[in-house]
Amino acid sequence: MNFQIVEGGVTSPNGFKASGVSTGLKHGNKKDLALIYSEKMCNCAAVYTQNKVKGAPVIVTKEHLKNPIAQAVIINSGNANTCTGKTGIDNAEDMCKSCGNLLNLESDNVLVASTGVIGVQLDIDTIKNSIPNLVNSLGKDKYKDASRAIMTTDTVLKTASLSFKLHDKTVTIGAMTKGSGMIHPNMATMLAFITTDANISQSLLKKALKEAVKVSFNRISVDRDTSTNDMAIIMANKMAGNPAIEDENEDYEVFLNALKALTIHLAKLMAKDGEGATKLVECKVVNAPKEKDAERLAKSVICSSLVKTAMFGCDANWGRILDALGYAGVDFDINKLKLSICSSKGSIDVFENGYPLNFSESMAKDILSEDEILIVVDMNSGSHIVSCWGCDLTYDYVRINGSYRS
Repeated sequence: MNFQIVEGGVTSPNGFKASGVSTGLKHGNKKDLALIYSEKMCNCAAVYTQNKVKGAPVIVTKEHLKNPIAQAVIINSGNANTCTGKTGIDNAEDMCKSCGNLLNLESDNVLVASTGVIGVQLDIDTIKNSIPNLVNSLGKDKYKDASRAIMTTDTVLKTASLSFKLHDKTVTIGAMTKGSGMIHPNMATMLAFITTDANISQSLLKKALKEAVKVSFNRISVDRDTSTNDMAIIMANKMAGNPAIEDENEDYEVFLNALKALTIHLAKLMAKDGEGATKLVECKVVNAPKEKDAERLAKSVICSSLVKTAMFGCDANWGRILDALGYAGVDFDINKLKLSICSSKGSIDVFENGYPLNFSESMAKDILSEDEILIVVDMNSGSHIVSCWGCDLTYDYVRINGSYRS
């Protein structure tokens, strides 16, 4: 089944509303506090950063999801609430409690996330004073406000949705993400919030989320830095009315494939919006003997600073790509390998069967001048195909991160 990604977001599924307001945590009166709310209780699942240093909101949300149901998520930007001790935990809990009081929810049924500067105590009074406005602003049409409120160095909104049929019922999945820097596979400084009106068991929801994250958010990288606050949450409120998905049957496969399509779309948006980036760079490894090996090879290429700078300079320096493949820790036969560089301007083969190929440097430069580049690595050794996504490395990445706290 081919899924069509459409404009929309976390409020696209039945029963969901959202809002986004400004509290003053960020300069310039920018929106910095968001809320997602479901009319009915949701089965929930989440995945979290693998960084050993975890933000207070990650700790609190994990605790709340020991009973895997929730009805709301509150998110702030401008402050990560990380490395802030017991005060940080108390503040994250206070955000949940204050929001829950106004929504008539137990605080355990409210989840929390934060993004921003590490090591600064959250101005909890400012946030609490803004929560009444946040709750009163809830609406079906406010998904863009919520998306803006979770942005840090992002330059574009990352929000989308899709719908599909399960029997005679229309099921919708909506999502919003943020992430531009401190992005690396195994989650990133990214937050992802996914909503659906599907009727699906919590155990299968969790399984589907993990499978989707594996092939999307865990296959992007901007700068090899894994954040302290990464989190992806999915909420399912059952309001589509489809027959309950309780087994790994055909309905589950349709739901899983739709979730993968949506998360891959949003993952690519994050990679393309990497801090200072001008290009989305995809590395597709094809005909590999193992999926895991293909992923390691593709990640090695998109993570290479030398490959990234070559892409920025429109330089078909294929030796850097081979170098990145060679140190990926995967055994392969270079005499079987074929390497190609592609974009909407065309495609060139640059290396095959152990030998460099003659190609037009001017044509290569023209191909690499596009804002979406595809590097194809054909291993000619199996049948597995894996894509990973990154971006080029530019002067602006240093400028942005050299002055992040100011």
